[in-house]
Amino acid sequence: MSSHAQDVKERVARGIARRYRHERNFRLAGLGAVLLGMAFHTFFFFTLVGNGYTAFLQTHFLLDVELTAASIDPDGERDAQTLGRADYQGLIRDALRARFPEVENRSDLRELFALVSPGAGFELRNQVLASPELVGETLRQWFVADDDVDMLIKGHIDRAAEESQRRISDRQLAWIEQLEADGSVGRQFNHRFFTAGDSRDPEMAGIWSAVVGSFLMLLVTLALSFPLGVATAIYLEEFAPKNRWTDLIEVNINNLAAVPSIVFGLLGLALFINIFGLPRSAPVVGGLVLTLMTLPVVIIAARAALMSVPPSIREAALGVGASRMQTIFHHVIPLAVPGMLTGTIIGMARALGESAPLLMIGMVAFIVDVPESPLDPATALPVQVYLWADSPERAFVERTSAAILVLLAFLLLMNAAAILLRKRFERRW
Repeated sequence: MSSHAQDVKERVARGIARRYRHERNFRLAGLGAVLLGMAFHTFFFFTLVGNGYTAFLQTHFLLDVELTAASIDPDGERDAQTLGRADYQGLIRDALRARFPEVENRSDLRELFALVSPGAGFELRNQVLASPELVGETLRQWFVADDDVDMLIKGHIDRAAEESQRRISDRQLAWIEQLEADGSVGRQFNHRFFTAGDSRDPEMAGIWSAVVGSFLMLLVTLALSFPLGVATAIYLEEFAPKNRWTDLIEVNINNLAAVPSIVFGLLGLALFINIFGLPRSAPVVGGLVLTLMTLPVVIIAARAALMSVPPSIREAALGVGASRMQTIFHHVIPLAVPGMLTGTIIGMARALGESAPLLMIGMVAFIVDVPESPLDPATALPVQVYLWADSPERAFVERTSAAILVLLAFLLLMNAAAILLRKRFERRW
């Protein structure tokens, strides 16, 4: 073999080895990127769950409260208005004083009363209004503790720290430890987190009003975006002539799908609130803004579903005498509906997690009551997360993480529903 041929063979071998090395390095880089992404996601979920799971449990005190008729219903008529005006928080304070009779100083009494949440009196009031026969009896039950006490019991406040370094004083710590020794301190499932509205007191705050607000907004969004998006897709794909105007419309639809969501919030603020005068912080306005945001996604998904139907279906229907309208509505659309539903659910999932456009239309307001209609003031779950994340209390940190977990659960359910629909009704041609 000549030296020239030998040189050529060696150069080819080096080139092949270099290509294999580059391919191996590229695969390793891709694998490293996947592992790094999984590591970040794992850290995120572990941190989120670690901070949020404690919000599903709430610290309570076991107290004996005397529901004296003289304090609650002196006339004995069991009138609802009279029962509702009674000082139930004062009755709980009397139970604490009876538990610690040695506490007499006014400042010490304030610290003692601060162990129980201010919202405990409202819960006791609702219980008496529901069962007036309790008046005159001694009620032994669990009452929700203050958020600082809850943080202490859950270990977020160091008991061994100096008094100036914690929000619980030494006297309060001594009373709590005495109650713990008596078995009067316990943690129970925090049903308020799922059934109550927002509150200034972290221990009484819940997500129900935000969940209802999100549901009403998604209901408005679905009622508008699905029929409009599907109708637009059918027209563009099946009826519209192919010219520069339809090309311009298609380009704009594709561009709108990539527009930042806050731009739609600004549009909704200018159009629906400033021009049409719709109420601020209302689910109907939030639904209209989210409709503008999700409509391009629904149109693109619906067009893709229509394009996936083979031309042979159309040709066969036309061949047996069906009109073009019959072909589209009796044959093409039924085959494309699963893909349309999948794209719509994915669009709804994106809308559920949006907060920026809702902030622009005023849905950042503090809402306690649960909205009863799309015109009532409301907030949404992502906005509720934003509000709690900005609160200084330590107890709102765990509630923020817990609300994020609930939001992620809804998103996972919606995406799982989209996958199941696609798998269930998908047809391979």
